[in-house]
Amino acid sequence: RLAYHLVEGYASLSDVVFIGLQPRGTAVSDKIVAIIQSLLPHEKIQYGLLDITFYRDDIREELHQPAKTDISFSIEGKQVVLIDDVLHTGRTIRAALDALNDFGRPAGVKLCVLVNRRFSRQLPIQPDYCGIAIDTSPSQKVKLNRQTNEVELY
Repeated sequence: RLAYHLVEGYASLSDVVFIGLQPRGTAVSDKIVAIIQSLLPHEKIQYGLLDITFYRDDIREELHQPAKTDISFSIEGKQVVLIDDVLHTGRTIRAALDALNDFGRPAGVKLCVLVNRRFSRQLPIQPDYCGIAIDTSPSQKVKLNRQTNEVELY
């Protein structure tokens, strides 16, 4: 469904780039981009991966294993769609926006998430495209099970 919304949201994808956030957003972004490519087989879909490890504001508190950033195209003047699995506090997206600035100045940035945890936000960040919105307490965890492709709440 998210892939269809993304295709419908743009007249053309020639100036749109898709960027999955490492590490957990890549499973979602891989699937979304594969579906978009199957819907538009003659379009060249620009897709990359962004690691935000060194842009996180909790880098001194937790040890995060850096992943590979793979953006082999220019984002200058493009519409960027950031894709992640779960939007919680908004801090990951803030870090992604900071990291994105190192690659150029996009015309715009949209956010696509599979799960929107609506009442846990610490920053004023909201998704433009959302698979499901759920209400959780701060103590609950939300995870995408990659084997079953189901959202788990515990």
